[in-house]
Amino acid sequence: MSQLDRLRVGAMDFGFSKMSPSPKKDSWKTLLLLAYQSLGVVYGDLSISPLYVYKSTFAEDIQHSESNDEIYGVLSFVFWTLTLVPLFKYVFIVLRADDNGEGGTFALYSLICRHAKVSLLPNRQVSDESLSTYITEHPTERQSFSSKTYLEKHKGLHTALLVLVLLGTCMVIGDGLLTPAISVFTAVSGLELSMEKHQYAVIPITCFTLVCLFSLQHYGTHRVGFLFAPIIVLWLICITALGIYNILYWNVHVYQALSPYYMYKFLKKTKKSGWMSLGGILLCITGSEAMFADLGHFSYTAIQIAFTFLVYPALIVAYMGQAAYLSQHHGTDISFYIFVPEKLRLPVLILAILASVVGSQAIISGTFSIINQSQSLSCFPRVKVVHTSDKIHGQIYIPEINWMLMILCIAVTIGFRDTKHIGNASGLAVMTVMLVTTCLTALVIVLCWHKPPILAVAFLLVFGSIELLYFSASLTKFREGAWLPILLALILVSIMLIWHYATIKKYEYDLHNKVSLDWLLALGPSLGVARVPGIGLVFSDLTSGIPANFSRFVTNLPAYHRILVFVCVKSVTVPHVPPAERYLVGRVGPPEHRSYRCIVRYGYRDVHQDVDSFETELVAKLADFVRYDWHRANVQCSSPTTTITDDDAARSVASSGECRLTVIGTMSFAGNPAYEVDDTVQAVSVSVGGRTVDSLSDVIEMEAVERGARRVRFAVDDDDESETHQTEMGGNDVEVDEELRDLLSAQEAGTAFILGHSHVRAKQGSSIWKKLAIDFGYNFLRRNCRGPDVALKVPPVSLLEVGMVYVV
Repeated sequence: MSQLDRLRVGAMDFGFSKMSPSPKKDSWKTLLLLAYQSLGVVYGDLSISPLYVYKSTFAEDIQHSESNDEIYGVLSFVFWTLTLVPLFKYVFIVLRADDNGEGGTFALYSLICRHAKVSLLPNRQVSDESLSTYITEHPTERQSFSSKTYLEKHKGLHTALLVLVLLGTCMVIGDGLLTPAISVFTAVSGLELSMEKHQYAVIPITCFTLVCLFSLQHYGTHRVGFLFAPIIVLWLICITALGIYNILYWNVHVYQALSPYYMYKFLKKTKKSGWMSLGGILLCITGSEAMFADLGHFSYTAIQIAFTFLVYPALIVAYMGQAAYLSQHHGTDISFYIFVPEKLRLPVLILAILASVVGSQAIISGTFSIINQSQSLSCFPRVKVVHTSDKIHGQIYIPEINWMLMILCIAVTIGFRDTKHIGNASGLAVMTVMLVTTCLTALVIVLCWHKPPILAVAFLLVFGSIELLYFSASLTKFREGAWLPILLALILVSIMLIWHYATIKKYEYDLHNKVSLDWLLALGPSLGVARVPGIGLVFSDLTSGIPANFSRFVTNLPAYHRILVFVCVKSVTVPHVPPAERYLVGRVGPPEHRSYRCIVRYGYRDVHQDVDSFETELVAKLADFVRYDWHRANVQCSSPTTTITDDDAARSVASSGECRLTVIGTMSFAGNPAYEVDDTVQAVSVSVGGRTVDSLSDVIEMEAVERGARRVRFAVDDDDESETHQTEMGGNDVEVDEELRDLLSAQEAGTAFILGHSHVRAKQGSSIWKKLAIDFGYNFLRRNCRGPDVALKVPPVSLLEVGMVYVV
């Protein structure tokens, strides 16, 4: 079968097929397997906290006395902090605020943006709301409606919300820098007990371990990921066994310190120094945010099971065992390894180093992921994203971020040289992220769950007050290490805001300077403009109109390709866009002009395609659209009573003469009847496509203009029955063949990617802050970061760059 025949196969043999059934609930075996796997990914950082909590707490502010009031008070604080924050707040409340199964700061922001019009992203379309993953609910409470109206009305709150999200994002990145340093350093510091004459070796060994850890990142975690869960399981068993041993051997009555009374007694005795020591105690909950951030890789129930029945009891027993030992040993230099019997120190040391590497790996991977999300939402300069696994979704590696983290991590280790300063810095970063999550979850309770505001206020007061207490204690350590995450946050937030601001201004400039369709249609031999073989893909952020970079291209080089496609690759505030709903395709001008518009939609967690697969799939979608468009013309001529309308993107560009946009997807195909009409729904659904591998029940959704429009679902057979095609196509068969042949010959001639190479400068009369942000900040970032061709993975041989000067 020729390639042209493959483009035509099954084009007009319509039938209907059933949608895939809803997935069944996970079995207990599946849940237990997911819970086991989550141990290596989610709980690595949280599980290694016993390495440094007591050491950081008793570093300077308080001293361990004979009365044991201090150690019992610290144990009580650790127990109730672990119970209230990770268990009650995250496991029972925050994990429910998922975005289509995804968690994290951007998931909360995405939920809020979909339920209230607070998003600052450019090129938003109402058609995005028809995505199957764009789930919203109508408010049932007047309070939630009034809260939504207030938030939407005040534009300053939109910016404040974005700054809050970016602050949390920056602190996650800071945690990705500090966690490997403190965990590996503390684990390796066990060598001090066995190498008293060679204590200087701890820093070099820590740095060497960190270099190895970051150098192996480009291989991905899928090759060694199967080892992560067993290592953390062994580590949890180890600290549990050590805890039970110390409790039974040293103090079986240590459980009494779990009473909240000992917290009161501790603060009453230690006063200000006790409050300042909370900066060390809060390290017991580092890694709690990972339960929410990594929710998309597992399930809510699996993470609940793993934490409630294994991680939480193991940590409590471990901290009780350490407190039991300290209650009988006063005036001792506190280190994790003093709780370990001398004969077991070497194997425990090796296991601790392995566990710290696993915990560090999880936070490093999380840092890559959140930077990729920030980049998708135009809040971070372009970086090269490498996908390390073809089978496992979401495993990525960012070279420049990896090496910057490694250099800073080593610098922190060498510069601070102790757990106390690194712990102070890490504690402030962790509490800031938790405060941001608490604030965003409170908004989700009102706007998305439509609960009374009093519940959101109660949530904010209960958990916010706990976190503010620890946050204030961390701030007192500003000169002792806490300055580092604050400095990092200021730098990163400034970079993100400058990039986002300039991106918005560039989009506004493109929007105001786009060219009319009449100008494009007037181009021809009479004006000295030629059409050359091949496909020209013109990239811009516009969803309608002709971008200014194309007019500049034609002005300087009076020729353009036989097949012209205006491509907009955009991000939507959903975690994932189903492949069948990714492409919005329409015509630009009449069919004989061979010009199209294609809007490619990605979620903030989606993996962008390689250029080869993107080019091939784009041509396939154009072919599907051509077949559908000619058939639509037939349907409208032969059945004038059937209303087939398009989405809002089409209506928004109708005045410029552009064709209606259609979501092109694929579907598993069946036989007769020819079509199915359902008068009970208000949207039009059309599915067209050729033969695909592993075809799923994907559909084409188009929003109807009029209420009561009928739902028409078509499916396509794989059989090549030319007589049926000719019957359905009627007189348009020749035109379809000709257009598909043009598309095929253009693909064989080659594809050119036309991108704008922009230089942005502030217009005259701008404020000094705007000039600093645009002329110096943004242009410095643009020159020293990846170009759009790298982000889109365009091969240099196919790249055509058009110089553009943006005066904003």
